[in-house]
Order: sequence, then structure tokens, then C-alpha cells
Amino acid sequence: MTSTLDTRCPTAHVAEVWLNRPEVRNAFNDGVITELTEAFRSLSVDRQLRAILLGGRGKAFCAGGDLSWMRPMAGYDWVQNQAAARLAEMLMTAWSCPVPVVGRIHGDCYAGGLGLAAVCDVLVAAHGVQFCLSEARLGLLPATIAPCVVPALGEQTPRRYFVTAERFDAATALALGFVHEVVPAEALDERVAAIDGALLAGGPAAVRACKRLLNDGAGRPLDAELRDETVHRIDGIRASDEGREGVAAFLAKRDPSWR
Repeated sequence: MTSTLDTRCPTAHVAEVWLNRPEVRNAFNDGVITELTEAFRSLSVDRQLRAILLGGRGKAFCAGGDLSWMRPMAGYDWVQNQAAARLAEMLMTAWSCPVPVVGRIHGDCYAGGLGLAAVCDVLVAAHGVQFCLSEARLGLLPATIAPCVVPALGEQTPRRYFVTAERFDAATALALGFVHEVVPAEALDERVAAIDGALLAGGPAAVRACKRLLNDGAGRPLDAELRDETVHRIDGIRASDEGREGVAAFLAKRDPSWR
């Protein structure tokens, strides 16, 4: 079977995961979902990794679900139709990966593709990219991706785009806070490389702990339990070998050992 992903590790600390179905605009099918799930599970246990690039081959980042794959599901019963559950598991696996994921959005990002972008920690998009939560136009709804998209866009923005299925461009995505940077297409790789460099400059354990802090704390009330938990986290990492090395390097005006 032809792989639907192109996964590589150009260095010991950086991995690249490329959607590789350009002929169908990198649309999801069982193969894509399975391979993405397996890729992120594998990368999650690699202790050397410090950054993951997620991108797409061809003209689009991801067009969402492959309609030719989805068509037969209309006749499936609840037991037979587990595609949504597999997609949800894939998104959760990518979201919970301890390594920061940098999304490289070079082309259109629709429906489930927008859900995949939403689980990235940093998003850089090229000028001219179009985003769309297009499900309503097909008589569907973005239920599976909603738990990822709503936190990334904020509740008010999806109130419009879920129901209208309007396209919005990269500049709008930036204004909404969904993407972090919008750059010319020819500068995309340079900016992604710079972000990877910033991730590599941080303490490996500290960067992972920052991601875990955000994932664990999202939506929780500011109460005594959260206060005590965060105090415990900073005390623990400050006393770690990495924490002591980072402070010592700063005071000595030298690079820490991880650089």
C-alpha cells in the first residue's frame, strides 16, 4: 500500500510529517487517519525530539474528508461507521503529543484539515491561504473537530463559521488569533525553521512542560487546586538538573548545555 504520509527526521531533534495525497488535496481517508495516529504515537515516545513540523504536499494543506471515502458511510449503521471515532482519536493523539507541533499551512485548509491545524502548537500560514469549516454546505456538521477548533478559535468565531461555512483568509485567521504568523509563500520554510530554532533554544524538558501545562490547565477555574498544582510544577522543574543548569548558564553568561 502506498504511504499517505511522508515522515522523516532531518536531525535527531526535529521530525517532519507531510500529508502526501496531493492528487486529492491531502483529504483524509482511513489510510491517512491510521498513519497520522501511528506517526504521532511513535513520535510521542522519542525522548530526543524537540520539534515536529506538520505540512502537506501539493497545492493544499488538507481539504478535509475524502468524499469518495465518505460516500458509502451514509448506509452504515452505528456499529459499522467508526470513521468519526478514528478521526477523533487521531486528533487527540496529535494534540496530546508532548513535542511541540509547528503547522506549516501553505495551501487551503478545510473542514477536518482545519481541525488538524487546530491541534498544532504554532501555526504559520502563507498569504492567500483559505480556511473553511465547510461541513454545513454538505449537510454535515463539524462535530468531531469541534473540541479542537473551538478552543483554538474561541467560542464566538465558530458561532459564525460553523453555520455559514464561509471561507476566511489567512489575514482573517491571524486577526482571529488562529494562526500566529502570515508570511509570503516563499518565506514559509524560513519562518518555520526559525520557530524550530526557538524551540531548540529552550530547555528540552521545560518546553515539554510548558506544553503540558497549557494542555492540562485549559478551561480550568483559577482555584486553590490549580494554584497548588502550578506551584508544584515550577518547584519541580526549578530543582531539576535542567533547571539548575539553565539558571547557572544565565548567571555565568554562557550557553546552557542543551544548545
